[in-house]
Amino acid sequence: MLYRIFLGVLLVLCAGEAAQAQDYVPVISGAVGFLSTTSGGTHVNEPIIVPVLSAPIGDHILIEARGGFEEFFVQPNGTGPTSRQFFGGLDYAQVDVIVNSWLTLVGGKFITPFGIYNERLLPIWIHNLQNAPIIFTIGTRNSSESLGGMARGVFTPAKDLQVNYTAYYSTTNQSANWGAARTAGGRVGFFLPEQRFEVGVSYQRYLQDTHMNSFGAYLSWQPYSAPLDFKGEFAHSLNGYGYWAEAAYRLSRFRGPDSLVGRLQPVVRVQQFVRKQFTFEDALPGANTQEADLGVDYYLPHEIRFNADYGRQFSSQGNENIWDVGITYRFMLPLWPGGHR
Repeated sequence: MLYRIFLGVLLVLCAGEAAQAQDYVPVISGAVGFLSTTSGGTHVNEPIIVPVLSAPIGDHILIEARGGFEEFFVQPNGTGPTSRQFFGGLDYAQVDVIVNSWLTLVGGKFITPFGIYNERLLPIWIHNLQNAPIIFTIGTRNSSESLGGMARGVFTPAKDLQVNYTAYYSTTNQSANWGAARTAGGRVGFFLPEQRFEVGVSYQRYLQDTHMNSFGAYLSWQPYSAPLDFKGEFAHSLNGYGYWAEAAYRLSRFRGPDSLVGRLQPVVRVQQFVRKQFTFEDALPGANTQEADLGVDYYLPHEIRFNADYGRQFSSQGNENIWDVGITYRFMLPLWPGGHR
């Protein structure tokens, strides 16, 4: 197993530099929240905590990990008995070796870098709408986390252009906390700093069960001239293809971001999926599906955020309404006092 050898080498490097890292303080961050969803008559309440560890060791090594602990209280049809189920697991646990300014080597369990939603927007304190896009599992499927090795970095070929890239390989693992599928792929993005505009493409080859290729494209725009956050993705696989596009506008121009109105952020998202064929556990809608979502985020003091949204889903298998409300609190704590000189 090459990934075990690679991870072992990284851990040895960590041990070798630990004695020189007294000025670096590990940080525990993340969020706690309470989410509530009503979809197709089924009501779900979900308390959740997501801790994140970031532990630098010297100037060139970083240990990262994120877990998730959530409990679901499900009431079918809104009137039946409530069932209860607890889930806890490890989203990622990786060692990053920063070789230079344009290359970082990663070993362990990491978030699969397909598109932007899985890696950048999935945590509950980041995404603007509570539910993931309906095409989310294209390129992630049951491999939203990978186990193996990855190379990534950023370089600047021109003054007003930054290019970011990732290339990775994941092996198969069926265990509860280290589960992953055998895949290989990568992503390339082009970022214009002056316009705060990014566009990129992704590719993945699924190498177990039914072999398949997945392709994706994305864009992100956060202009300096307005408090606008626009993002969108397109993804295509053997199972089908689709897109989502989302815009959020913070009303911070009304007496500043800390005013009563300035804390408000309306959000709108449109999305569509076209079904082609079925493979085992592709976790995509069973038929052609369209959905429109409207929501609002309200940023309270002390890193507390309230959000609510409504979605209407249209499908030949039946239309349904989706109602979400939630509140999250983001935290960040050093494990002990101190810091880098």
